[in-house]
Amino acid sequence: MATAHPASTAAESGRDRLRFPPARNPGFPLELDWLRELQVNRSAVERRASTLPRRRTVKKEWQAGWLLRALTLVDLTTLQGDDTPGTVQRLCAKARQPVRTDLLDSLGAGQLPIRVAAVCVYHSLVPAAVAALRGYAIPVAAVSAGFPAGLNPFPQRLAEIRASVDAGADEIDTVITRAHVLTANWEALYDEVRAFREACGPAALKVILAVGELGTFRNVARAAMVAMMAGADFIKTSTGKENVNATLANSLVMVRTLRDYVERTGHRVGFKPAGGIRTAKHAVDWMLLLKEELGVDWLIPALFRLGASALVTDIERQLEHFVTGRYSAAYRHPMA
Repeated sequence: MATAHPASTAAESGRDRLRFPPARNPGFPLELDWLRELQVNRSAVERRASTLPRRRTVKKEWQAGWLLRALTLVDLTTLQGDDTPGTVQRLCAKARQPVRTDLLDSLGAGQLPIRVAAVCVYHSLVPAAVAALRGYAIPVAAVSAGFPAGLNPFPQRLAEIRASVDAGADEIDTVITRAHVLTANWEALYDEVRAFREACGPAALKVILAVGELGTFRNVARAAMVAMMAGADFIKTSTGKENVNATLANSLVMVRTLRDYVERTGHRVGFKPAGGIRTAKHAVDWMLLLKEELGVDWLIPALFRLGASALVTDIERQLEHFVTGRYSAAYRHPMA
């Protein structure tokens, strides 16, 4: 009997679970005692984060399998000032087929549904993305609520969320008012995120904390907990526009807060690091972090996303190296 290629097996493992996301986080009343109990040891967090990439790695066939899984976790993103409908159409073509078919066939994965988790664009380009992905099971995500600073008038931010949902967005990436965290105004932050959730309706709510602007790891943990209590479906590190975006250290703080929330409520919330994740090695580092802290069951699109654009190109290059033994130039792996 023929044996499945390890890369194919690793990518296919748990495939049924991808179609059945966990029950949506309903949110809970604000519990300030939960916030007071949150403590973060900065030196311990930084030590753990710095040792993870050195202590854990995957090689050969298993690396290829992990990279195929990583592709299915990517929110393929374009958030540039010169984006056009043509840019989005090319992005969506890459989303539908992130790896060349000849490479997939060589990996024994030609029959697997290797597609990215979502395509993320500005509100004005949601219709172009929806049209380009029609007929494919790939959600469209829109950045909203005054992205990236989150300082627009609040009614305007809610109206933008509703407009994105009306335009066909399945997921909304919102940004919080950082001042609420920096002044410890947790009631205001809770009310803000709760209003975002209501404006999203059936669309998934991702709450961007902009961790690089929150000052301390304890603030990051508290902001994450408030966002989850208010009904966030995902908590996300960054907009990608801050000076400090996703790091393993701030991600570790958020992931452990996720674990605390599950233990308190029984509800799982997704996690999305974004900003600066450009290489296949970066993707594996974050996947290992999730696997060690939360378990392999968290490595599904319903619970984990990688916000990125250049990442897909590097993963495809690494897969070609695995198949051929040679690294190809990046221009051989265009957006479409």
